[in-house]
Amino acid sequence: MFGSAALALALLAGVPARAEPKPVTLSVMTYNVEGLPWPVRSGRGTALKQIGHELAAMRAKGAEPDVVLIQEGFRDEIWDLIDESGYPYVARGPRKGQRDPNYFAQGERPDFRRVKYRRKGEGLGKWGSSGLWVLSNHPIAWVKSHAYRYCAGLDCLANKGVMLVAIHVPGLPVPVEIADTHLNSKGASGVPRSRATAAHHLQADELKRFMQADRTPGAPLIVGGDFNVMHSADRFDHVMNDYPFEVVSRWCHERPKTCDTQISYDGDAPWLDTQDLIGFLDGDAVKVTPTAVEATFDGASEPVLSDHDGYKVTFKLTPKG
Repeated sequence: MFGSAALALALLAGVPARAEPKPVTLSVMTYNVEGLPWPVRSGRGTALKQIGHELAAMRAKGAEPDVVLIQEGFRDEIWDLIDESGYPYVARGPRKGQRDPNYFAQGERPDFRRVKYRRKGEGLGKWGSSGLWVLSNHPIAWVKSHAYRYCAGLDCLANKGVMLVAIHVPGLPVPVEIADTHLNSKGASGVPRSRATAAHHLQADELKRFMQADRTPGAPLIVGGDFNVMHSADRFDHVMNDYPFEVVSRWCHERPKTCDTQISYDGDAPWLDTQDLIGFLDGDAVKVTPTAVEATFDGASEPVLSDHDGYKVTFKLTPKG
């Protein structure tokens, strides 16, 4: 870094001073849009289109998230949401027919019977895709995805998984990699809690192995989605075990003067008050810092259009020296 004396010498010598790296702002929202088909849910096609309309209204005010991570985008009307929203770049997660190699080697495969509760949806095939989508204001360089091998109960009817995209953000020397995922539910799966939790743990293990194998080493990383960890320290701890990304809600809770937090919560563990999480990890060339957290589609600025609120985090991305 040039001090004032060094800058003066550089100017006298005709040598241009190196400019300080300028931070870039990137906002990311994760939103489970409850795009479930009839007869499981009714009226969701109209709601999806209205979500797109609200995103377009946010865009008109310059307040739309730069990136939207969608879960449960199963219905065909998800295209109405996308078309209405105005996002120029779109990526899709695992489709209904996608099957991927087992990340577990022969000697370490878990003792988990994959079909045990057939009347609750296990072993009946995939009736829907992963429901994962990424919408972006910035160009998407590439997309990778993995469909989870393990599941429990009604969750098995969807091809749940994880997707990873690389996004070119103007002003940064390298792409930002962003992951979107949806892990196995608890009671909504319709099977005993112990089985749903076992499947959740295995999916978390698959998520971590996918990230280790497929993300670019040293890339700045943001991870979001419906992690189904609300009121379950066991589930949260298993997701976080042996993986270095930090969860925004916990990071901001420990640094209350650093984040502009516009979400109310009770207790000392806000990361357990919701199913929806966003995490982050510095890259070798870019530092990632959350600066603001807010709820969207919660009845305040936008109407309630799903059984989840939107969860939006604004990051400061700073190129390193």
